[in-house]
Amino acid sequence: MEPLTIGILVAVATVLVLFSGISVAVGLLVVATLFLLAFDGARSLEALPELFFAELNSFALLSIPMFIIMGAAIASTRAGPDLYEALERWLTRVPGGLLVSNLGACALFAAMSGSSPATCAAIGKMGIPEMRRRGYPDEVAAGSIAAGGTLGILIPPSVTMIVYGIATETSIGRLFLAGVVPGLLLTMLFIAWAIFDTWRRGAAGAALTSARYSWREKLEILPRVVPFLVIIAGVLYALYGGIATPSETAAVGALLCIVAAIIIYRMVRPADLWAVLRDSTRESVMILFIIGAAGVFSFMLSSLFVTQSVAQAIAELEVNRWVLMAIINLFLLVAGFFLPPVAVILMSAPILLPITIAAGFDPYWFAVIVTINMEIGLITPPVGLNLYVINGIAPDISLRTVLVGSFPFVLCMVAAIVILCVFPGLVTWLPNLVMGVAL
Repeated sequence: MEPLTIGILVAVATVLVLFSGISVAVGLLVVATLFLLAFDGARSLEALPELFFAELNSFALLSIPMFIIMGAAIASTRAGPDLYEALERWLTRVPGGLLVSNLGACALFAAMSGSSPATCAAIGKMGIPEMRRRGYPDEVAAGSIAAGGTLGILIPPSVTMIVYGIATETSIGRLFLAGVVPGLLLTMLFIAWAIFDTWRRGAAGAALTSARYSWREKLEILPRVVPFLVIIAGVLYALYGGIATPSETAAVGALLCIVAAIIIYRMVRPADLWAVLRDSTRESVMILFIIGAAGVFSFMLSSLFVTQSVAQAIAELEVNRWVLMAIINLFLLVAGFFLPPVAVILMSAPILLPITIAAGFDPYWFAVIVTINMEIGLITPPVGLNLYVINGIAPDISLRTVLVGSFPFVLCMVAAIVILCVFPGLVTWLPNLVMGVAL
C-alpha cells in the first residue's frame, strides 16, 4: 500500500479513536501499535517501550513540571484576584476600563502562570461577576475572559513553547523571546477591540462608574502582586542572560513562587502545598505521557514512510510559499479544533518545520504562528477548553453565549497572524537583539 494511502488511514483512525473519548496519549499509542502491527509486523513492536522512554530522556523536560509548579503556586493563591483588583483600581475611570482591566490581568497572570485554563479560572471568578454587575452583556464578560486566557500559551514562560522547542530541537530561550512582542501585540488588539466595542455599544456608562479610589487604595494592593511579577522577570532575565538553563531557572522560579505564596498569602497548611504538588504532578504526567506517546506515533509514521511522503508531496506543490503557509495554517486551525495544543505540536511540528524552513520561513516565527493557531482552538468548539472553564465559572451563561462573545477575539488572532506575516521582524527582532542572529 502506498505511504500516502496509509497516511490517510492513519489520520482517519486517529480522529475516530480520539473522538471515542479515549485520552490523547493512549489514543496515539493504540493507533501507532495497530498500524505497526498491520504493516510492519510484530517485530517492530519490540522497540516501542524503548522509544517511549527515550522521548522522556531529556534534561530539558524538567522545565515542564517546574514551570507548572510555578504557575500552580500562583494560581492557588489570591494573586489572580489581587492582580485584577489592582488593575481595576488604576483603570476604573478609563472608558471600558473594567474590560481593559480584565484583559490586562489575563495577560499578566498568563505571564505568571503560563496556563490558559488557570488564567481563565483565576481572573474569571472575579471579573465575570463584576462586569455583569456593572451592566456589561454576558457575551462580552465571558468572551473577553475566555480569549484573554489564551494568552497563557504565548506570553513567556509558556509550557507550549517548551514542548515545541523539545519537539523541534530549537532554543527554548529564543522561543520565549519570540513570543514577547506578538503577545503584547495580541493583548493590544484585544484591548483595542474591547474599547471600540464598549464605545460601539454605548456602554461607556457601564465603564465609568462612580467608584473612585484614592492613591493609598491604589498603592496598597501592589505589594501583594509585584513580588510575583519580579520573580517572573528574574527568571526570564536569568534565562535570557545565559545565567542558567531553562530547567534551572524553572526550578528556582518554582521554589521562589512557593516561598512567596507562603509569605504573602500564608499558604502554610500542608494540605495547601500538597494540593499544588498534586495538581502539578497530574498535569505534568499528562503532558509527559503525551510526549512519550507522540514519539511512538512519530516513529510509526516514519517507519511506514508516511512522514517522508507527506513532506515530499507538500514540497512538490507548485504554489507560492504564502499559499503553502495558508494551507498549513488551515490545517493547524482545524487540528486545534479537535486536539489540545501539546498534541497538535508534537504530532505536526516535526513534519511541518522542515517544510517551512525549506520555503524560507524562520522556525521561531513559525512557532509563534503555530501557537496563535492553537490559541484559536482554545476558544472554538468542539474541544475549546477555555469555553468549558468559563462555563464552569458561570454555569448560567450558555456555551453559545461564551462562543459569540469570544468570536471577535478570534478575528483579532487572525489579524495578528496577518500582521506577523507582513512584518515577521516583530517576532525575530527581540530574539536577535538579545541572543544574536540564529545560524
